[in-house]
Amino acid sequence: MLFSCQEDEKSNNTEARVAKRTCVSHEVLERQLQENPSLAIKMNEIEAFTENAIQQGRLVNGKIEIPVVFNVLYRTAAENISNAQLQSQLDVLNADFNAANADFNQVPALFSGVKANVGITFVLDQVIRKSTTKTSWGTRDAMKKSKQGGINPTSPTTKLNFWVCTIGGGILGYAQFPGGASATDGVVVDSKYVGVTSNTGTSYPYNLGRTATHEVGHWLNLRHIWGDATCGSDLVADTPTHNTANYGVPTYPHYSTCTGAPVEMTMNYMDYTDDRGMYMFTAGQKSRIDAIFISGGARFSFAQP
Repeated sequence: MLFSCQEDEKSNNTEARVAKRTCVSHEVLERQLQENPSLAIKMNEIEAFTENAIQQGRLVNGKIEIPVVFNVLYRTAAENISNAQLQSQLDVLNADFNAANADFNQVPALFSGVKANVGITFVLDQVIRKSTTKTSWGTRDAMKKSKQGGINPTSPTTKLNFWVCTIGGGILGYAQFPGGASATDGVVVDSKYVGVTSNTGTSYPYNLGRTATHEVGHWLNLRHIWGDATCGSDLVADTPTHNTANYGVPTYPHYSTCTGAPVEMTMNYMDYTDDRGMYMFTAGQKSRIDAIFISGGARFSFAQP
């Protein structure tokens, strides 16, 4: 299953800033299910395993360290982003997944009891670069296949492959959920949104590396917080029910009109707010992530020494 985040380039100001994230997850999912109907069975099995592991308290004990392979595909100098920029992305991931981000203290008191340190560390394994004549790569995984001009993944059962390229169509990035084919496993983020950049750059308001945090969240089995449906479920008990995705930086408290009118957790990484508006995971999300790393879990191979 793939989830992709897309930018809406319509703007009402002279800076022509990107207006909001949107997502084509349903279209991508439908395509994958048509191509591989057994994927639904496999993902249902993973979900049942995850739910059972959480109920029984069989979760990871200690921290997980994940090697990251950056696969950089570039046509222009701007697309061939520097090692320093890639490192800034790793720094963001490590801060966000270890509750060390500077804005973690902004979590409202209402959610302070569920905010969590996921406890995953990402370490640089290698950077692979490849020059290309392609102007964009789309969302059909061409960047992951050398026969289509891309870069094959490196050891995808033990390393997180992170493709950096121009996706096109206003897409910021997308990720493959646990259960998909190893040959396409990993995350893809458009080169404009990798790492931390100046607010004056073209990447604003997605200039703080949080596109990768969101996509790696999907790779670790987290769903969108609104469950990709009106008042849908993200399969996490401690996140409030959302009407739909939120954009920009909503004023707190932002109330849902779903049953009970809960305050929405707009600052959760799995919403669609601007980078500066998202800064927390929950204990329930941590439990979902932990479950995939235990024996029998979909990413158990990453937890091995």
